Amino acid sequence: MRIRSEILPFIIASAVVSAVVYGLLRLVPCVPPAVACGAALVLLVVLCGYLCWFFRDPVRTAPVDPDAILAGADGVVAKIATFTPEQFGSITMLAGLQPEDTAALRAGDVLRVSIFLSLFDVHVNRVPISGKSRFLGYFPGKHLFTFEEKSSDVNQHNSILIENDRTCCLVNQIVGPVCRRVVYWLPHDRATDVKAGDDFGMMKFGSRMDMYFPAANIDLLAREGDRVTAGETVIGRVR
Repeated sequence: MRIRSEILPFIIASAVVSAVVYGLLRLVPCVPPAVACGAALVLLVVLCGYLCWFFRDPVRTAPVDPDAILAGADGVVAKIATFTPEQFGSITMLAGLQPEDTAALRAGDVLRVSIFLSLFDVHVNRVPISGKSRFLGYFPGKHLFTFEEKSSDVNQHNSILIENDRTCCLVNQIVGPVCRRVVYWLPHDRATDVKAGDDFGMMKFGSRMDMYFPAANIDLLAREGDRVTAGETVIGRVR
């Protein structure tokens, strides 16, 4: 089991918190030094244990199927919706995207699959389709809880467009009110070749991933309420 290097600042913060707790307990006359030390150590172990669990990056094996569309995040399919080109245009404008950024999706209806991640899910994100991945930008926004439907439109997020010669996918990495960090590990200044199932980024502490596809060339297999695994679960197929 791999652990992402992004854990290090949080480990340091946990050590600081534990030291503060120890110091506060030592100010209480009735608390023996051994008890204060033990309480601080237990807190440190619990925090570090959870962080190791949160920042885990398990090895995933993508199915060998060129038509497969994979889940981009671990979690539960919270919402599936279809939008007209006009509705999709309004959504992307609200989210900060320019019309030319999503031209490949504007020819017809657009299908959106939203995956909600709890604090206990793997938060490393994976590529849903092979092709060229292009970073469209980071967009500051509100910090609603990501189980709220409106968070798709107004919350802080990264937008990534992945295209191949058969279809395309707009991926939004959306974060909520806790920690509020999204990371895209690939180059931001140029398109990069990617394979379905590859790691491409991370969302920190309770998040939502929205994936948009051209509805006309996608057969959706996922249903609302399904639990999916990033890089392994087939949520649809390219026609």
